[in-house]
Amino acid sequence: MNVSLLMLGSGTSQGVPAIGCRCETCLSDDPRDKRLRPSVLFTTGRSTLLVDTSSDFRQQMLREGVRCIDGVLYTHHHFDHIGGFDDLRQFNFLQNTAMRIYGLQNTLDEVRLTFRYAFGDALQLGGGVPSTILHAVKPAIPFSIDAATVTPIPVMHGVLPILGYRVGDIAYITDTNHIPETSFQLLEGLDVLVLDALRHKEHPTHFCLDEAIEIARRIGARKTWFTHIAHNIMHERDSALLPENMDFSYDGLLITSERGSHD
Repeated sequence: MNVSLLMLGSGTSQGVPAIGCRCETCLSDDPRDKRLRPSVLFTTGRSTLLVDTSSDFRQQMLREGVRCIDGVLYTHHHFDHIGGFDDLRQFNFLQNTAMRIYGLQNTLDEVRLTFRYAFGDALQLGGGVPSTILHAVKPAIPFSIDAATVTPIPVMHGVLPILGYRVGDIAYITDTNHIPETSFQLLEGLDVLVLDALRHKEHPTHFCLDEAIEIARRIGARKTWFTHIAHNIMHERDSALLPENMDFSYDGLLITSERGSHD
């Protein structure tokens, strides 16, 4: 199974530049320092799988010209990861079907609560609501979407259990400061790892850059790209701090696996 991953957004919950900020990164002319909220798109031979509907979902879809999504994989329910949910209704119109959504049960419960108008509690529909089919997944138990096999990777975001996802030999893990020992087994033999690396200074719910480098070395993917990058990190300036097989990702980056599936 050939797999690719498109970086839709490589930034934090504030995005980069941050509103009103005059730091060097926020004023940078380097397009790699312009970071929308975090989201990626997996593509296999037959399936296109979106990870998170970020707050910048509509802008990301227009920029990349996406016309088909076969399923949405939610990592967790924080608003920068679910804020674009309403714009899934355009894909209902394009594809003439309900959107399949996957995530932990508590994540799906929070999506229902945040967007309750889309789940039978709308006083007036207006232009319509997203039509979705929710599928609760279990941590570490692979599941299939059409011909694609997806492995949910349990990780911790502070005290909140969330998911990363592995498709073929590419894994995407954002918003984490701890990977349980049992999850490292699910990350063996990776060709590509995309991993949270928020900033230089330590953070209570995200890996800082030094922690992310250490974890990436342990996982041992052929190539690691860092994501969920705050404005404290400047792409060109700080790339010199990275090991040879590690880089900062950026919006619009297309990552391909050079090996077949691990299945």
